[in-house]
Amino acid sequence: MLHPKQQAFVDDDRLEVLFGGSAGSGKTYAQLAAALKFAHIPGYSALLIRRSYSHLTMPGAFIPTAREWLGGRADYNQATHTWTFPSGATLSFGHLDHDRDLDKYQGAQLQFIGIDEATQIPEHHYRYLFSRLRKPEGFDVPLRFRATSNPGGISHEFIKRRFITEGELDGRRFIPALLQDNPSLDREKYIETLSKLDPLTRARLLDGDWDVLPEGGMFKREWFEIVQERDLPRGIKWTRFWDRAATAPKEGTDPDWTAGALVGVKKGIWYIRDIAHFRASSEGNEVRIRQTADADGRSVPVWLEQEPGSSGKDVISHYARTVLPGFTFKGKRSTGSKADRAAPVASAAELGNLKLVSGPWINAFLDEAAAFPMVAHDDMIDAVSGAFSVVFERPFIVRSVHIRGL
Repeated sequence: MLHPKQQAFVDDDRLEVLFGGSAGSGKTYAQLAAALKFAHIPGYSALLIRRSYSHLTMPGAFIPTAREWLGGRADYNQATHTWTFPSGATLSFGHLDHDRDLDKYQGAQLQFIGIDEATQIPEHHYRYLFSRLRKPEGFDVPLRFRATSNPGGISHEFIKRRFITEGELDGRRFIPALLQDNPSLDREKYIETLSKLDPLTRARLLDGDWDVLPEGGMFKREWFEIVQERDLPRGIKWTRFWDRAATAPKEGTDPDWTAGALVGVKKGIWYIRDIAHFRASSEGNEVRIRQTADADGRSVPVWLEQEPGSSGKDVISHYARTVLPGFTFKGKRSTGSKADRAAPVASAAELGNLKLVSGPWINAFLDEAAAFPMVAHDDMIDAVSGAFSVVFERPFIVRSVHIRGL
């Protein structure tokens, strides 16, 4: 018998629903029950996914639970991990550990896809699976994409944004479920077990807290003072440094971002005035970088991280000749690890010598900084680190390629 929140998850026929929060909330049972909802209809196909095959087979996971529920009621094919029902409907189990695993689902036609612990798989895997959700004309079964998860994992921010921040506005539903919503579990003993965890993991698994963020060890949010534009001292020399990515976003991918940090220093106090942050093709990068340079003004030097080898030199030459003619522009080759390059930034922030100028970019930057270096995308930190490096090496003097307008 399902508990009320599990039943709500099963009953909802909208396209996309997330169930979860704390550990022990009954996610696996809810997901399996939702997948079986239309198993009596001929032609119905459902797929349940975990990140790895071992996650499917451990005690209490999908495959052993399905054996308990379905033994004698449907036929199981061990080789394909598929149950076939008397109606002809099927329920399959799969995993997504690597990009190559996506090929296994090419051509599949599914009416239900459920991902358990959705924050454990990359965003581009999650998005790709929507292409497998389809049905024949006139087939009277709703298409459903279901996710269950605890907070945390590589796709924590993506899942949080998709369901909790933007969910209702985009027609998605989040059903928050906590340990106390599952009376089938020995909650007292499980709480005792979870109490042994570190504070971050305990907050996520016991309290279902989607807002607590990991401390990456280099930055703390409270180190950054936010100041207003009108309070900036006069005479700051600004520098814009770009960390460039050249892959445009598309279905099934999770490319890096292009980030350009506008950084200045005056009397030992550093200021980040703006961070441009976007995903675009190579051509789109050129347009946005030129637009940003025009907005900053020609007095602001522009730097671009230079990739190793001749291709990196070619990119710098191309930008100097065709993208930023007339601007003070130069490429900068990075050395050392990302953490090493970010160390001066962290030091300035910890000492209270790094200020953020109020703007819409700040929350995203602070989220990235708090998790750095244990974060999927670190483009903004890289851009700020690059700006620090060029100002340290050549304070206020930029020996650069300066090509006047053609």
